[in-house]
Amino acid sequence: MYFNCWKCREKIAYPSGSRVGTLDVCPKCGADLHACRNCQFYDPAKHNQCAEPQAEWVRDKEAANYCDYFRPNPTLMASADRTASKKKFDSPFRG
Repeated sequence: MYFNCWKCREKIAYPSGSRVGTLDVCPKCGADLHACRNCQFYDPAKHNQCAEPQAEWVRDKEAANYCDYFRPNPTLMASADRTASKKKFDSPFRG
């Protein structure tokens, strides 16, 4: 499983079937990985900024938490991959 750090977009690899631990941090920038900003349910437009209705409110969305509903956000990975692909595509056109 791969996903990207919400803060620096570093690609993070996790063995298949393993979970992101509450104390895991990004090896590049040190940001907490088990944080709302890295979760697929994080949505600033929703009540409590979370699309999971049963999740408890978390005050600091960038800090590690113990939410049982946490799932790494595949959108973060897709957007970071698109950015990298765009850079590769654009590079021959720069001179």
